[in-house]
Amino acid sequence: MNSNIKLINYDPHYAEDTVKMWRRSKKKAIDQKEIHSFEDHVYFLNHILNKDNHIRIAVDTLNDHVVGLLASNPQEINQLYIHPGYQNQGIGRAFVELAKSESEGRLRLYTFVVNQKAQRFYERNGFSVIARGHENEEGLDDLLYEWVASPSDNN
Repeated sequence: MNSNIKLINYDPHYAEDTVKMWRRSKKKAIDQKEIHSFEDHVYFLNHILNKDNHIRIAVDTLNDHVVGLLASNPQEINQLYIHPGYQNQGIGRAFVELAKSESEGRLRLYTFVVNQKAQRFYERNGFSVIARGHENEEGLDDLLYEWVASPSDNN
């Protein structure tokens, strides 16, 4: 990962920048317009997502812009988005390793069937599909992935 990228705990002063990155990344991944307003998305980030998840962001220290988002808890990765211009630089892998290290030896996550890039990423990082067809507000088919620590993992 580029030395200019720092993974930090989310701070609400990054809210608008985080949501802009999140929406851009999601649009690129699923080619669907966001169904929530920008303001509702900021509210969700600051008041709902943080209730059951530890939120971290990746910040490019050269320009102080948010380039990644991880919301996770010991059982699941709830949100993982990387700015399209910063993908394939190890940020997502660093976030997944962080979530694994804080897990109870098992993590689940959903990704959209149309997001084949995410599927390849999760499979390269030890996740396997265990179910299909989760209901979501986007109305898209989902895949449920799971990672289970092997006995050699130090979790």
